[in-house]
Formats: sequence, C-alpha cells, structure tokens
Amino acid sequence: VQLGVSGGRLVQPGGPLRLSCAASGLAFRSFVMSLFRQAPGRERELVAGHSSSGTANYVESVKCRFTISRDNAKNTVYLQMNSLKPEDTAVYMCQALRYYIDGPYWGKGTLVTVSS
Repeated sequence: VQLGVSGGRLVQPGGPLRLSCAASGLAFRSFVMSLFRQAPGRERELVAGHSSSGTANYVESVKCRFTISRDNAKNTVYLQMNSLKPEDTAVYMCQALRYYIDGPYWGKGTLVTVSS
C-alpha cells in the first residue's frame, strides 16, 4: 500500500489550496480516507475524514472552510482548503483505514505554510 499527499506550498492568509492524496495497492473504495496534520510542537490531529459510504467529518476548527472529497476511479482523496489561516500551517498527511479489517496505512506528508 502506498499513499502520498501532494499540493503543499506557501500560501497567503485567506487563500485557497487543494491537497491530493493518491493511493495504490488497496481496495480504495472500501477504506475510510482521512487527512491529518501536525504542526511544530503540536500533536497530530485529524483534519477531515471521508468514509466509504460518503460521510465526511471535520475537526471543528476547519468546518465551513475545508471540504474533503474522493474520486474512487482515481483512488484519490482531495482536501479543498479555503480561507486559510496561519494556524493551518502544518505537515498534512494521509491515512487509509478499514475498521477492524485493514490498516491504518500512512503516507508521506506535504508541508502547507500559511504566511504573508
């Protein structure tokens, strides 16, 4: 199983950014796909998750700003981030999990820096 997040870069406060997590080697459509982040000196936190049935969930701090979606044909999950804030600065990483059956699997993260 391989996962990798791409799309991280420096962005100005208030700007948008889209991250992509591509997966291979797993039955993608059966997995819960989630994006986590970890800022320097802070614990890793779940940002958003997308279940195999289509349910999305978000950490409170990103609700109404971030949207997670998935394309099962491309084995890819997307995180659209709008109205970015400096506190969104972190390494964002992807997880694939099939509860009680398989995973979790983690992929290499990408750095998002929100700064003027």
